[in-house]
Amino acid sequence: MDRVDELIPLFTVSLYETIAMVVISLVIATLIGIPLGVLLVITRPNHLSPNKWVFHILNTVVNIFRSLPFIILMLAIIPFTEMIVGTTIGIPGAIVPLIVYIAPYIARLIETALLEVDYGVIEAYRGMGASRFQIITRIIIREARPGILLCMTIAVIGLIGATAMAGVIGAGGLGDLALRYGYQQWDLPVMFGTVFILIVLVQIVQSVGNYASRKLKKEE
Repeated sequence: MDRVDELIPLFTVSLYETIAMVVISLVIATLIGIPLGVLLVITRPNHLSPNKWVFHILNTVVNIFRSLPFIILMLAIIPFTEMIVGTTIGIPGAIVPLIVYIAPYIARLIETALLEVDYGVIEAYRGMGASRFQIITRIIIREARPGILLCMTIAVIGLIGATAMAGVIGAGGLGDLALRYGYQQWDLPVMFGTVFILIVLVQIVQSVGNYASRKLKKEE
């Protein structure tokens, strides 16, 4: 019983830190990733605003950041992280690399979702005199909402995994708990408990994302 009383506060604090990192990073990365994804779509050849230079530059940048494993990216941008938030440890130290890691990933996922919208519908609204902004917001994004929801679900799951790796730099959260107690002290109850909580978190996120996407599809 004493062991349980000792572990509950550890898991509670670590879960809170993980959720905080995921939420903060997701909000900021989404504000960056969605516009990037839209630009990747509309600037490609034969789309709303074709611009080969903008498209190739954005496409290359997204590919570069997506090709880097999170653990390498996190260590590589330590000077940048310290310049932005003044520290490389704790939740603030994890937020910057998490955003840099997940924003290009969201951009690519959003691009994929938006490209599924029938271009014939876009052409029809262009013929009726709709502006680019109206087509993007009222047609492309609206039509792609179920796909966007599924994409964001994937992004959240990726973030949960990344926050676990952020424990390497002492960012806190479940990853830090698993590293300090589960691995370094070989505390198997902590290790298995961390794995179990991460599995449950991923299952909840995936189930909610699938449900929301199906509901949107039925409403359309």
